[in-house]
Amino acid sequence: MSEAGAFYSVKMRAARGGAHISGAEKIVPAPSVPKVASVLVARALTHAKGVPDFVNLKVEAQPGPIRRLPALAVTTHATRTAAEGRAVAARLLAEAGIARVDDILARFAESHALRGAMLLDADTLERLEPDPARGVRATYMDDTASLEKGTAGGKNHYAEAIVLATKVQNAPGIVGEICVSDDPDYVTGYVATRALGYRRITVIKEKGDPNGGRIFLYRGPRAGVAETIRFLEKTPVLVTDVPVLAAPRAECRFDGLASALAARQAAGLARTCRTLAAPTGPTATVDGRDLVVLASNDYLDLARDPRVTEAAATAARTWGAGAGGARLTTGTQPPHVALEAALARFKGTEAALVYGTGYMANVGAITALVGKGDAVLSDELNHASIIDGCRLSGADVFVYRHGDLADLDRKLGLCREHRRRLAVSDGVFSMDGDVLDLPGFLEVTRRHDAFSMVDEAHATGVVGPTGRGLAEAFGCGHPDIAMGTLSKALGSEGGFVCGARLLIDYLRNVSRPFIFSTAPGAPAMAAARAALEVLEAEPARVARLRENVAFFVSELGRLGVAARSDSAIVPILVGDERAALAAGAALERAGFLVPAIRYPTVARGAARLRVALMSAHTHDQLRRAALEIARVLQGARESNGVLQGARPRALWKDDEK
Repeated sequence: MSEAGAFYSVKMRAARGGAHISGAEKIVPAPSVPKVASVLVARALTHAKGVPDFVNLKVEAQPGPIRRLPALAVTTHATRTAAEGRAVAARLLAEAGIARVDDILARFAESHALRGAMLLDADTLERLEPDPARGVRATYMDDTASLEKGTAGGKNHYAEAIVLATKVQNAPGIVGEICVSDDPDYVTGYVATRALGYRRITVIKEKGDPNGGRIFLYRGPRAGVAETIRFLEKTPVLVTDVPVLAAPRAECRFDGLASALAARQAAGLARTCRTLAAPTGPTATVDGRDLVVLASNDYLDLARDPRVTEAAATAARTWGAGAGGARLTTGTQPPHVALEAALARFKGTEAALVYGTGYMANVGAITALVGKGDAVLSDELNHASIIDGCRLSGADVFVYRHGDLADLDRKLGLCREHRRRLAVSDGVFSMDGDVLDLPGFLEVTRRHDAFSMVDEAHATGVVGPTGRGLAEAFGCGHPDIAMGTLSKALGSEGGFVCGARLLIDYLRNVSRPFIFSTAPGAPAMAAARAALEVLEAEPARVARLRENVAFFVSELGRLGVAARSDSAIVPILVGDERAALAAGAALERAGFLVPAIRYPTVARGAARLRVALMSAHTHDQLRRAALEIARVLQGARESNGVLQGARPRALWKDDEK
C-alpha cells in the first residue's frame, strides 16, 4: 500500500459557547486511528480552559502525497518574566527585518479568540485572511515520530509547535510567525522565521493568562495570498527530525542581556561610542562631519598642546609605552615620582598619590579610609565613582541632600557612635556645574571631627585664579583628602589624591586599586606634568575659560534660555529622555556636538543637554551654538509643550530667595 493510502488525518476541535478551547491533529496509520481519536477527545474534555459544550472529531484519509520537511533549527531563550520574554520576541522579529514590532504584539488582543491565526502584511499590518472571524489555519501536519509510534501520545506543546512552525515557514510569502499559547498554564511561546529557525521563549506571558494566539507575517503580492493559504490549509506535511528538547544552549545566557538592552533602546537610554577623527579640541570630525565640540572635558585645550604631546613622546621613547607592573613591584618610574611631587606642590599639600583613573582614586581612597563600623556621608548628586566607593567600603552610608550643609550637620550628629566618619562631596558637580561651599563643608566636618574628602576632577585647572581648585577660590584650607584627575583640564589620563604625608603613606599601603593595578604608563605621567607646567606658566588659559563661560551663559539668557554655571559645565534641562536625544541630534545636524545626558547618569525625567566649554572656543562658535540651542528648544516647546531650558529648583541656592 502506498504511503498516501495508508494514513489518516485525525483532527479535534473543542469549544464552549462558541469560543475556542482546544484543537489538535495527527497523521497516523489506519490501525492507530481509534486510539488517537480517544486521546484527542480526552484532551478536549480535560482542558484547563474549561469543559467544552462542543467537540468535533474529523478523520480523513490522505489521498495524495505527503510532503516531508526537515524541522526548523531550535534555539531556547531562557527568560524569567513575561516582559523579558516579549522583549526577546521583539528583538528577534526586528532581526528578521520586521518593523513595527510593538504594533504586532498589540494585535494579540484581536487574535486570541480566533480559531486560526491572524495573517498580517509584514509591513503595513493589514489583515489578509478572507474571514477575519476565523483566521487562517495551518492543518494536515504531524511529525514522523508519531508515525513511528503509531499513537498520539500525550500533549506535547513543544513538538506540535515545531511541526506547525516548520510548515508555516515553508509556505510561500511567509517571513515570520509569533505564537503565544492560549493555554493559561503554559507560558512558553516562540518566534519563527526561516533564517532564525524556531526560537523558543520559555516565559512570554504570565501564568493564568488565558489569552494567546498566532500571527503569521506575509510579504509579497496580494495575488499570492491565496496560494499561501492553500498551502497552509490543504497541503499535508510530515516534519522530520524534530530535535529533542534540550536545556538552553550556552549562548542563551546572553538573552537576558539582549532583552535588557532592547528595553533601554526602547526607552531612549541606549548608548554608543562616537569616534572622533581628530585630536580632542574645540572642533572635530565625527562620522565624516566637521562639528564644533561642546562636550570635551579638555577644558584648557592642553591634550594637543605640542609641549604636552612631546613630553609624552619623549617619555615613551625613554621609559616605554607601559609600566609593566604595579607601583609596589616594578611599575614606579621617575615620571611617576616627578608627577606626584609636582601635584603636591600645585595643590599645596605634603604629598600626592597617582592612580590609573579618577574612578580608581575615589574608590581606592574611600574603601581604604572607612569600613564596617564606620560611617560615610555622601551628597545625593555625587559622582558614580564616589557612590560606588561608599557602597564597596562596607561602611554605613548616609546620603545628605544636595549642597545642604545643615542636613550634613544633622546626619553627622546621628553617627557619633561610629568609629570613623568620612564626609565626601564633589567639588564641581559634573552634571550641574555648581560648586561646593568648601568653607562651610570644612567647618561642619571639623566640628564633628570627621574626615573631609572633596572630588576636584572638574575643579582642577578650572576653579580658582590659577586653576588650583576650591581652596584657592575660597581662600580657605584644604580638605583632608583632595582628589583630582589628570584626564580633564590637564589633558592626560589618570587620577590622584593629595593630602598629608601620613594619609598618602597609608593609602600606598592599604588602597587596593592602587596596590593591585598596573601603574599608568610613563607617557601619561610625563604629559600630565608638562600640562601642569603650562598651566602654571599660562594662567590666562583659566581666565579665558571663565570669560567664555560668562559669554555663553549671557548669550543663552539673551535668547531666553535659562542657564548658569560656576564652572566650565553649563547644563540645560530638557526633562524627557527622548526629547533630550532629539535635541542633541538636531544640534548635531546644525554642526554642534552637545551630548544628551540621561538616566542613570541623572535622575529619570531630568535629562539635559550638557555643554562643556573650553578656553579655546571662540566667541563666534559660542554665539552660534547658543542661537542653535535656543532654536532647538523653541521647536521642542512648540511641538510637545515641554518646558525647556529651565533648571530644577533647589539646585541653586539663589532659586529659593
